[in-house]
Amino acid sequence: MTWILIAALALVLLAPLAMALYTPPETRDRAEADRALFHAQLAELAREREAGRLSEPAYHDAMLEVQRRLLAAPPPPAMAARPGARAPLLATLLAVPALAVGFYLLHGSPGLPSASFAARQELGTRDEILLAQLRARVAEMPAGDVRRQGLILLGNAERNRNQIGPAATAWREALDAGFEPGLAGDLAELELERGQSATALTLLARAIAEAPGDPRLRFLTGAAEAAAGRREIARATWRALLADAPGDAPWRATVEERLRALQ
Repeated sequence: MTWILIAALALVLLAPLAMALYTPPETRDRAEADRALFHAQLAELAREREAGRLSEPAYHDAMLEVQRRLLAAPPPPAMAARPGARAPLLATLLAVPALAVGFYLLHGSPGLPSASFAARQELGTRDEILLAQLRARVAEMPAGDVRRQGLILLGNAERNRNQIGPAATAWREALDAGFEPGLAGDLAELELERGQSATALTLLARAIAEAPGDPRLRFLTGAAEAAAGRREIARATWRALLADAPGDAPWRATVEERLRALQ
């Protein structure tokens, strides 16, 4: 039964690749990319108008200009694919499942049954026992750097088990033993999850004083201000962050999305 399910899944996953063998592809050139960009610009203009950031006359002027460029874009030339170009695709279609099955038979365990509920429950219990042992070990440590590192490790373990309260307690004690902006940001995130925006802002203010250029701390500050109901301050914080960020920053889209949600 398992092998039938595996084979069915493989067929489903490889179906698009097989379809490509019978669908004559068309070449995509710069003109087609330009048209896709023009359509995206039209959609963006409509969103700006709906949000009230673009007046009706300005919207119509911009829309007409984009439409003019869209109409001026030349159509892409369609070319039939060369017969020889299908050979690598066909080879891939046949080789992928064959190699996958062979590799699994060589290195896997097809006859091994799946873990039972009791086994998974036993694993969870074992994790809880290890976590309790870590708590006891850290509690016995004398004050100092070793205890501080143990508290950070304990906070990480508690966080991974979704024990937000105990994780916050451990990290706060570690911060009292030695302040670190990155750890303060971690604790601020937990406080925001618990709805403690004021506590998070206190932590972030001190962290940013020591690391003013840290984008994560600045983003969290905006999130804490928004959670506290100070939406204008949150907007200003995130706009300043975007203004200072490089154009290819991977988190730009996240900040921009949060900004739009505040409108």
